[in-house]
Amino acid sequence: MEIIKSITEKERNLNGWDFFLLWAGAAVSLAEIWAGGLLVPLGFISGVIVIILGHIIGNTPMALGGIMGAKTGLPTMATLRPSFGIRGSYFPALLNVIQLIGWTAIMLLICGQAADSISKSYGFSSQGLWILTAGIITTLWAVVGHRFWKWLHRIAVSALLILCIFMSYLIFTKYGLTKLLNIPPKGNLSFMLGLDLVIAMPISWLPLISDYSRYAKSGKSSFWGTYIGYFIISSWMYLLGLAASLATSSSDPTNIVINIMISFNWIMPALIIILFSTFTTTFLDIYSTAMSALNIFPRLNEKLSIIIGGLLGTLLALIFPMEQYENFLLFIGSMFCPIFGIALADFFIKRKKSYEIDEFFKKKGKYWYKGGFNIAGVLSWVLGFALYQISFRMGLSIGSSLPSMLLAAIAYIILFKHKDK
Repeated sequence: MEIIKSITEKERNLNGWDFFLLWAGAAVSLAEIWAGGLLVPLGFISGVIVIILGHIIGNTPMALGGIMGAKTGLPTMATLRPSFGIRGSYFPALLNVIQLIGWTAIMLLICGQAADSISKSYGFSSQGLWILTAGIITTLWAVVGHRFWKWLHRIAVSALLILCIFMSYLIFTKYGLTKLLNIPPKGNLSFMLGLDLVIAMPISWLPLISDYSRYAKSGKSSFWGTYIGYFIISSWMYLLGLAASLATSSSDPTNIVINIMISFNWIMPALIIILFSTFTTTFLDIYSTAMSALNIFPRLNEKLSIIIGGLLGTLLALIFPMEQYENFLLFIGSMFCPIFGIALADFFIKRKKSYEIDEFFKKKGKYWYKGGFNIAGVLSWVLGFALYQISFRMGLSIGSSLPSMLLAAIAYIILFKHKDK
């Protein structure tokens, strides 16, 4: 018997402001500051252009993907069943479990390193303990459910944004805009590769988006709350990372940002930002790990799945190689850009935003296709993934993310013969 079900109207309690805070909370992240530091070779002006353009491009499919959840009331991986088949949706669900455990580990590791750097000034040092503490609290945050998230985020994210305003003031006061503008670009990062690195961040949330938008009171509120909240705050965090790395020639902008706050005796606010930004971001990864697992194994217990996901991410945080962070982002893009190019084409173009919810869970039903697989979706994904890899390895000026998404979508529109009846 399927445990995953469509969320009823009575259970939908999140409005546009809730989604703004939810995705603003996801974007207030040390990982996004770190990612901004990867753009240093572009220089300040080109880096800012890449940040804004990358978020415009990446946020659009991310927010559109949320409409699928708001319309169907289903979690993300379940919404892929019409475009890939019921069994075909297991593959992206498995990929998502892998990437979300990885994201959980990255976030907890960055949190542990940053918190430990502060506690050392008080004579206490235990990165592992900080990781464990953050992992436990974040997992509990995921366990409590959407009714509590609404209020947790209104309090935590509002406080975080106020602190981030002061953090930004300290950084730009210390280094100055003029200095940043006069630092020449150094390095071999191309404009398009930089764009891919930015696009990969909002795209990485696409596999999670409907897990939360299914609680939306309306698709419109979900779209604009998600788009604006993530666009503004993620761009802001990238900018902080870019500025800190440019001004100091450091490869670790999160450390620079935290040290600046400490130098102004903002020790406790710095620690609050480190911990609460981890909670508001990483609980999404842990909760959605369980949602993806349930798409494959519907008899799993939801809360137990959340706890196991949090535990695995916490353990992995102790061994994850940070030098592979850039490669990890690009790996995510190569997998999920074509997957959601297909899903969005199916939902918005082939089906005209009309899915038959009862058919999502029927063997031999409308979305079963051949043996549980929609061959058109699978072939289109292969084409999109291949283009991503080829364009990335050859360093083509057109980039990789957007072309692979568009090719997969076009291929699906051509290959899939939708029957209304």
